[in-house]
Parts: sequence; C-alpha cells; structure tokens
Amino acid sequence: MKVLFIGGTGVISSACSELALRRGIALTLLNRGTGIRPVPEGAEILRADIGDAKQVRDALADRTFDAVVDWIVFTPDQAERDLSLFRGRTGQYLFIGSASAYQTPPALLPVTESTPLDNPFWAYSRDKIACEDRLIRAYREEKFPVTIVRPSHTYDRTLLPFTGRYTVVDRMRRGKPVIVHGDGTSLWTLTHHRDFAVGLVGLLGNPHAIGEAFHITSDEILTWNQIYRTVAQAAGVAEPRLAHIDSGTLASHNPDWGANLLGDKSHSMIFDNTKIRRAVPDFHPVIPFHQGAEEIMAWHDADPVRRVVDPELDALYERILSGHGR
Repeated sequence: MKVLFIGGTGVISSACSELALRRGIALTLLNRGTGIRPVPEGAEILRADIGDAKQVRDALADRTFDAVVDWIVFTPDQAERDLSLFRGRTGQYLFIGSASAYQTPPALLPVTESTPLDNPFWAYSRDKIACEDRLIRAYREEKFPVTIVRPSHTYDRTLLPFTGRYTVVDRMRRGKPVIVHGDGTSLWTLTHHRDFAVGLVGLLGNPHAIGEAFHITSDEILTWNQIYRTVAQAAGVAEPRLAHIDSGTLASHNPDWGANLLGDKSHSMIFDNTKIRRAVPDFHPVIPFHQGAEEIMAWHDADPVRRVVDPELDALYERILSGHGR
C-alpha cells in the first residue's frame, strides 16, 4: 500500500509513521524537513512546503497513492487546497480533525461520533468544524474519499499535558503552588501517540472508513488533580501544591489560556471507542498515563536544554495566586 503523509514527524504523526513502516506500508513523507524528530528509517522523503501548491505538484509529479494523510490542515482554505491537490490522486484522504470540535460542554457523556460539533469558545475548534463540513460536502457531491479522524489530547515523551509545559514541573520541584483549573475534578482522557497510531494506521486503506468519522482515544479516565499528581510523582515530587482557580478567572488573566480551557480542558470528556474498535479490531490502548508521565520526565531530565522555564508565565502564576491569597 502506497501512503503519503503531509508532515509525519510531529507529536502524533511520528508514531504513525513508524508503525506504518513496520507494517510494510510504502510510506512517503512530504514536509519541509524542519521538525525536531528524526525521519523514520525506510520512509521516502519529498521536500516541499504544503502551503506552496506549485512546489507540491512539482514534488509529486504524476504520483498517486492509496491513502493521503494531511496532519497540518487547520483552516477551510487549507482543506480547499488539499481538495485541489488530491482529487483523482488518492483512494482515501484522511483529515486530522479534533475532538475539541464536539459539543462543548457536552450535553451527554460518553461522547460518540454522532455528538454534535459545536464549540462556541475556541476558534481553533470552529475552524476544524468548518474543514469537516467542506470535506464532507465534497464526499457527498463528488465522492471525494474522505475519512475524518478526531484525536483528543494525544501526547508523546516531549509533551507535558498542561499550559506552561516544563514551567509547571519547575514550580512543583521548587515547592511552589501550581494552578489547576476549576476544582480539579473534571474528567479527562490522555492518549499515548503509540496507542493512537494503531487506530490511525488501521484505517489506512480501510473501505469501511470512507465517508466516516472516528475519534481515537484511550479508555483511561483521569481527573486533572490526578494528572498533576501523576506528573509530580514522575518528577520526584511526593505531594505537589495544587491551587484551584476557576477557568473564567484564568481566562480574564490570559485569553489564550482561557480559550484552551473554556473551549476544551475545563469540561469533562469521556469517549466511546466502539466505532474505531469495530473498524480496527486490534485497537486496544495499553499505555497508562503513569507510564507516559515517566517517559515525559525521563526525556526532559536527559537534557537541560529541554527544561525550558517561561519567566512570563511564572510571573503570571504569581500574580494570579497572590490575587487569590495563595
């Protein structure tokens, strides 16, 4: 099977590239070659900027593929560009959407693929919804062979699960309080990228996936208090100082942080994975977050360059906490 990844070396896509190659897929990566992760051995590399249609057409020439996955489509104009590039060139086109596109806050849990797409809080999510709308219209009107994949919070060893990344761990290690939105009891799902890859690669060339949408998530459910404490334990902190501040207050201090919270993380999100399991029977997430947290901290601790502290965010923490008598 011949598969093209646009990108292929990112947080989520890197594990998918490695698994696709292990399964004997002839994988081509089209990217600019500027990512921090190495290109997996065995992949063919085409250098081009997906934003430059002429570059891409020159790089692809007259090639066709059994499946194309574009990992970096975020806006409707980018989806339109891909329709122009890949009509007649692929037997399947996988759009990487976002589970944050689901109704926020959800009226019913668990979330299924039929949960309405409606997020009034976050422009990122609304743009992903608009991309889906355009691609599904192309499927209905011209049989463009789209499959929609909605990751939720998917991570690898480089990615800490909260705003501020290592700054939060640094505060924990210094005995300083760290901010947890709300009361820390909202439920969340974290998915290791190697678990996600089993679902994604299983959809490549799958005839039951055309015209369908799937989310691919872990079955492990954690509160945010548990997530912070799990990271703290992996960082060698026995009991972190958790300071609970409501999401609206945090949004008033930092609109970008607030959009991410109000549009996603402050609401409980539990997913029903029945559909992806039916399409990909070997999809069974096996990596718990405590193991993932150990991988994350081992990666950060292996090189001091990776332990980046944001002084502006650290100062913002202090202003918010002092304003609430913490």
